Amino acid sequence: MAIGAGADSLGLVSSMPSGPGVISDSKIREVTQIIPPSIDAFVLTALDNSWDLIDLIRKVKNRTIQLVDRLNTGNYQEIRASIPCVKIVQVIHVMNEEAIEQAIRVSSYVDAILLDSGNTELPTKELGGTGKTHDWNISREIVEQVDTPVFLAGGLNPDNVVEAIEIVKPFGVDVCNGVRTNEKLDPAKLKKFIDNVKR
Repeated sequence: MAIGAGADSLGLVSSMPSGPGVISDSKIREVTQIIPPSIDAFVLTALDNSWDLIDLIRKVKNRTIQLVDRLNTGNYQEIRASIPCVKIVQVIHVMNEEAIEQAIRVSSYVDAILLDSGNTELPTKELGGTGKTHDWNISREIVEQVDTPVFLAGGLNPDNVVEAIEIVKPFGVDVCNGVRTNEKLDPAKLKKFIDNVKR
């Protein structure tokens, strides 16, 4: 459905403490084997140990990994040394202006940054799929400060995505709840969202 509506990439959500759309690692591997080569698939994971991430990448056989939390054990270089072809997307949760420094710090180690509206300080971390927007002015400043491609996420929907793009000027956008009805992908919302992005 997403590819038919014109999506350039798919988000495949591995085990997470919060948010919709979680699927098993075996289902992720199944999906990555059937999508066309022109479509990228981002595997979203809350794992924060480089060796656990390496095991996941090998298991699902996917070329792009999206880290929705900070890398707490190990480092990006260990992941690249073990799997040289992997693309690493680091999520920065824009709670305040500290996100700018976080983005600058990781920008030279990753292939892209994704700005989202989670909250890593809660007892159960919100690591995406919140349906909430954040301060797009902070996101715009991050885009201006780093050379790494920046994706924008967090509360985007067909009605606000054009404004978000005009303010932030991201490399790309990411959507989850904004194209769902009753927690299922909604074909009409999905098409409207992608049409608005592409225009």
